[in-house]
Amino acid sequence: MADPQTGRIVLAGTPIGNILDAPPRLVNLLTGADVIAAEDTRRFRKLAASLDITVTARVVSYYEHNETSRLPELLEAVAAGQTVVVLTDAGMPSVSDPGFRIVQAAAEANLTVTAVPGPSAVLTALAVSGLPTDRFCFEGFLPRKGGDRRRQFGALATEPRTMVFFESPHRLASSLEDLATAFGADRRAAVCRELTKTYEETKRGTLAELAQWAEAGVKGEISIVVAGAEPQEAARADDLVDEVMAVAASGVRLKDAAAQVAATAGLKTRELYQAVLARKGDDRS
Repeated sequence: MADPQTGRIVLAGTPIGNILDAPPRLVNLLTGADVIAAEDTRRFRKLAASLDITVTARVVSYYEHNETSRLPELLEAVAAGQTVVVLTDAGMPSVSDPGFRIVQAAAEANLTVTAVPGPSAVLTALAVSGLPTDRFCFEGFLPRKGGDRRRQFGALATEPRTMVFFESPHRLASSLEDLATAFGADRRAAVCRELTKTYEETKRGTLAELAQWAEAGVKGEISIVVAGAEPQEAARADDLVDEVMAVAASGVRLKDAAAQVAATAGLKTRELYQAVLARKGDDRS
């Protein structure tokens, strides 16, 4: 009989390409689970066959369009003391894949959530890209519409961290062109495709070079890694005095004009205001 104290949700990372990357702990988990919530039950059956394991758990589908409706029965199973394993087609659940909603709901219900970590396309692409790895951000799948994609890139143009994106092969060339426009043609990047698979390839270069390369067509699952923006030279108060004077000339109080310009430039209002007063004093002398 299940013990209510032992009920748990386990997020199970699965291989992103090479079945040999499946850890022994994953095998043990799948053979001992009570319920397996799989993004694609057919692909899960193939995974189990590849791992040569017999699954006795109840297997249910758990994907984008039924995440919410499936939650009550999965949470009920955990509350009854069962082990519910959540897995996706490849990689880590909840990272651009189903999983976030059940973790959020379980946390609110004070139910146990843990994970069996596994391969990650995000970290693998970052590691082999040759770009800085000390600070990075993951932006997930890119918008399908060009306008939405360009707006996202515009907002990220000054992001200093290395960025990782997922993209489909048939939109890769367009996305790289948009990246080159927003970030600059010379920004360093890498396109990683079919990671851990037979035809794995990492292409490195500038965004312009990669966009030209992708025009011929690229197949497979794609991760794009882009270097962060170079630090901009900090604005100097003396260089912004004329801008403050121009704002003040429109009828804004001098101190308010200094505050407005300082906020945009990332300076302290007092520092800029003092520079303006110093200039006015020099002009009167």
